Amino acid sequence: MTAQIEDYYPPETFARIKAFADNHETPFLVVDTKLIDRSYDELVAAFPMAKVFYAVKANPAPEVIDLLKAKGSNFDIASIYELDRVLAAGVSPDCVSYGNTIKKAKDIRYFYERGVRLFATDSEADLRNIAKAAPGSKVYARVLTEGTHTADWPLSRKFGCTNDMAMDLLVLARDLGLEPYGISFHVGSQQRDIGAWDAALAKVKGIFERLQEEDGIKLKMINMGGGFPGNYVMRTNELRTYAEEIIRYLEEDFGDDMPEIILEPGRSMVANAGVLVSEVVLISRKARHSLHRWIYVDVGKFSGLIETMDEALKYPIYTEKNGEVEEVIIAGPTCDSADILYEDYKYELPLNLAIGDRLYWFTTGAYTTSYSAIEFNGFPPLKSYYI
Repeated sequence: MTAQIEDYYPPETFARIKAFADNHETPFLVVDTKLIDRSYDELVAAFPMAKVFYAVKANPAPEVIDLLKAKGSNFDIASIYELDRVLAAGVSPDCVSYGNTIKKAKDIRYFYERGVRLFATDSEADLRNIAKAAPGSKVYARVLTEGTHTADWPLSRKFGCTNDMAMDLLVLARDLGLEPYGISFHVGSQQRDIGAWDAALAKVKGIFERLQEEDGIKLKMINMGGGFPGNYVMRTNELRTYAEEIIRYLEEDFGDDMPEIILEPGRSMVANAGVLVSEVVLISRKARHSLHRWIYVDVGKFSGLIETMDEALKYPIYTEKNGEVEEVIIAGPTCDSADILYEDYKYELPLNLAIGDRLYWFTTGAYTTSYSAIEFNGFPPLKSYYI
């Protein structure tokens, strides 16, 4: 069945979004900033001991940055371009972390010259670049984590290193005149298994203890990354449930010697605030007796819905049409055969759905506009509005 509004938004919230959407041509994203404001407050209340570093890559809109800056957020930055945007918004460089472990030496220098002093790393070559381009800075090593099979959008393999390598890097950091500051991990984006944090924190505790005992290095910080889920088709626990368990893990592992805790929310901060509005372009069947209709819409993998790749994320889809439903295949508008959104996972849409009808994609405030292509097939980037 199609999504039910009350499962995802208060009726008055969706009514406000739809009233705005009715006056604009598809496709576009509408983001209700009141929901982002609420998400930030909920995260701070759930983790009162933690510092929030918003992952700008999730949605780098100036409206989002300005809102979160005003609420006291810090910012996790992935590039010099994101850095320029947050500094232009008046964010202090001491509220910024360069969280990308893959970076050019000249970009490290760029961050350093603008006052940033907190850097992630997961390799010796990168660490030596930091030592040369950002002398005396704080560094934290990112470790590999398990649990990727329970995350809808895994982030291991490309990022992170083994425990032993992380310890080697932090010892080398000390020897190179840097401050070995802490450990980071990411359990995977849209992580539904709370136990993934337990396993990761157990690894971190071991690193803390061994560095203290064997090398005299006392680490001061744990960066737990992001991973808290948005409200997609595959339902999850509420944030407070994750928080209660994760805080219990931290207290069991570190007791009264609790280090500084950093969180890097992206998806969980902005996803639920967005509704992507699209239009049905074409409806067809591939054969006379085909069991499934193909529903082609004016938004696809190259215009904001890249996270449908391998059908990883399943967005709730709402239509105002009612009546008997049928399983369908949903595809985008481009002339690329990869631009099929859902074929194996069958959505059910009404039989009376027609060309020109609108589909509303819920929970699309994260990783849509920032993934949208510039000009594939000549289509412009996904428009976005903040209300």
